[in-house]
Amino acid sequence: MKKLKFFLIASTALFFLTAIFCVSVNIYMIRSTEGFVYQDLASLPQKYTVIIPGAKVYKTTVSHVVRDRLEAAVTLVHEKKASRYLVSGDHGRKNYDEVNGIKNFMCQYYTVEESDIFLDHAGFSTYETMYRARDIFCVKDCVIVTQKTFAPRAVYLARKLGLDAVAYEAPEVLPYHPRTKNSWRLRESLARVKAFLDITFHTKPKYLGAQIPITGDAAASWD
Repeated sequence: MKKLKFFLIASTALFFLTAIFCVSVNIYMIRSTEGFVYQDLASLPQKYTVIIPGAKVYKTTVSHVVRDRLEAAVTLVHEKKASRYLVSGDHGRKNYDEVNGIKNFMCQYYTVEESDIFLDHAGFSTYETMYRARDIFCVKDCVIVTQKTFAPRAVYLARKLGLDAVAYEAPEVLPYHPRTKNSWRLRESLARVKAFLDITFHTKPKYLGAQIPITGDAAASWD
């Protein structure tokens, strides 16, 4: 009985310590990035690269999450807030390709110049996207377009990795259901903890490779 009591006390203590740690990380990440997350386009500082983190795509179109990010990214370039696009996403399987799906959609529906679009085929996570932006694409400064829920983590990772980064909250083309946003918030609270640990322990991306400077030829990043 003594062993069982000790186990229950230790388990309860560990649970509460873990919960306190997770809550603390979330508060820290949100508060420490407040000055780098923008909603107002006019006050957004100019950067050379706009980073578009990947999300779900389909055979002939993209998800609403991607669509919001593209609308924001194209607007930023049109308003001279950025010059080059870096599309990052999952292209780890032959039958699923986020980055080319996004590029094709951009060129077809937004008449973006293909030569301005760089593709990061191994952006399997936001951490890997920012790490590879720095080490593969030689990005120095950037604006990250993403939804409000994800913005603090994205800009936290970018800045901790040495990028002069800000985030722009992509306006919603179509409103999301409250259940969707609640689901995002729950998953994001855990993703922030993982991001904190990735930075703390200097996690390496799954793939690196030869450099393709964002100031050079975008075609070098295509397949």
